[in-house]
Amino acid sequence: MFACLCAVIAFSAASFAASTDASARKIMEDVYKQDTSHDITMKANFQVFDNKGNSSKKDFVLRRIGSPGDSKTLVVFTSPKEIKGVALLSINQQGTTDRQFVYTPATQRVRSVVQQERSTRFIGTDFTFEDIGERVLDDFNYSLISDAETIDGHKCSKVEAVPVDPSRSQYKFVYYWIAKDVPVILFAEMYDAQGREVRILHATDLKKEGGIWGARHTEMRTLADGTRTVFTIDEVKFNTKPDERLFTPQGLVDSLGPASAR
Repeated sequence: MFACLCAVIAFSAASFAASTDASARKIMEDVYKQDTSHDITMKANFQVFDNKGNSSKKDFVLRRIGSPGDSKTLVVFTSPKEIKGVALLSINQQGTTDRQFVYTPATQRVRSVVQQERSTRFIGTDFTFEDIGERVLDDFNYSLISDAETIDGHKCSKVEAVPVDPSRSQYKFVYYWIAKDVPVILFAEMYDAQGREVRILHATDLKKEGGIWGARHTEMRTLADGTRTVFTIDEVKFNTKPDERLFTPQGLVDSLGPASAR
């Protein structure tokens, strides 16, 4: 997203977890407290590369309503033809387990994303369902690993994030590199339940839009497969006040089903 995707979508600013390093927690909070928007609408695309370098492009519109950590995010694909109209709704509310729903035009039905699916690829990209969904700050404990790192010429802090409840994440831990001059996650390494590094995220082309810093390009690599996906934001708007009825399972059917084309 402009402010964030996967690890880079949003966190809430709530009370400290007991085992969290306060300085590390503060660094993570600073990334997300800059986003004071009520909603975000963006046109974006995934450029997916296989292990031979062949690529395919998937265009979509992303909308988010609500504040970071208490929001609803809707991704609707617009091309290519075979996935046009496929949608993912992610609902994140503090104090509850996040929920995700997929609408498929071929069946004209909405189904829930089960826990076992959250570690699988999202529509053939290198981002998993968990990566696409929003994360809450209190779901992780943080430790400051280093305060003297450098990524792409930016001085960075390296922070380790460990899930409070291991059953709710595919990752045993994640390392984040956060720039000191702009509040953006520039780099991340994701490790699976066995402690193996499985994915790498790299954010580039930093811009400030509507008072919010973010990356226009975010690349996710899957190490074992040798594949990568580049997430590119083409256009972003804040506070456009989309119809909140869209952000429900029934709203997906009503807005994307056959009746909507009449």
